[in-house]
Amino acid sequence: MTTKLPVAVRDRALQIAHHEMGHYVVARALRFETGGVHLTVTMDLRHQGGASISLARSIFSIEAMKEHLEARMMVLLAGAMAQTLPSKNTAVKRVDKSKATAILKGGQGAEQDYAKIRELQHLLRNLVYPDTDPASSERIAAQLKAMTDRVWDRTQKIIEDQAETIAELAGALVDGMAIVEQWGRAADTYEVVLTGEALERMWPEQRVHTL
Repeated sequence: MTTKLPVAVRDRALQIAHHEMGHYVVARALRFETGGVHLTVTMDLRHQGGASISLARSIFSIEAMKEHLEARMMVLLAGAMAQTLPSKNTAVKRVDKSKATAILKGGQGAEQDYAKIRELQHLLRNLVYPDTDPASSERIAAQLKAMTDRVWDRTQKIIEDQAETIAELAGALVDGMAIVEQWGRAADTYEVVLTGEALERMWPEQRVHTL
C-alpha cells in the first residue's frame, strides 16, 4: 500500500476503489467489454470514480434482451456491494446488505446507479410479465421484489466469490494514486487512471469464471 497518501484519503480511496472494481469484475464475469478505471480523491475526501464498461451488445430476441437487462442491473448493483466488503484480511468476506442499500439510496455518490437500476427493473418487469394489469399495484410490487431479490442474490454471489480479486485490483488502483499539480494554489487532489491494457496485465491467474 502506498505511504504517500494521508490516512483518511487512503481509507476513502480504498472504499471507492472497491466500488469501482466491483463494477469492473462483475462486468467481466457477465461478458461485458471493459476498459480502464479511474479514481480521484481530494484532501477533504470528495471523490469521483468510474469503470469503463461498453454497453454495445448484439440482441436478437426478447430473451436476450431480458438477460442483458438483468446483467446490466447486476453490474450497477456490484459497486455498492463491493464497497461494503471488509477491508481487513478475514477468512470469509461478506457483503453487508444494509450498508450496500444505504450506499445506493444515500448521498454517497451511487444515486445514479440506483436510479438506473429502478428504471431497468420496471423495463425488465414489463417484458417478463406483459399480461399484468398496470393497475394491479400490489402484484407489480411483488413481481419487482422477486426480480430484485434474484438479481441481488446473483450479484452478491459473484462479489463474495471474487472478493480477493476485487481487493487486489482495488489495492493496485490506490497504490497508483499521485498528487495532481495545480498552478497557483496548493495541490489537494490525488488521482489515478488504470487503462484497460494495464488491468489486463494485472488480472489474476485465477480469472473470473464467465457466467
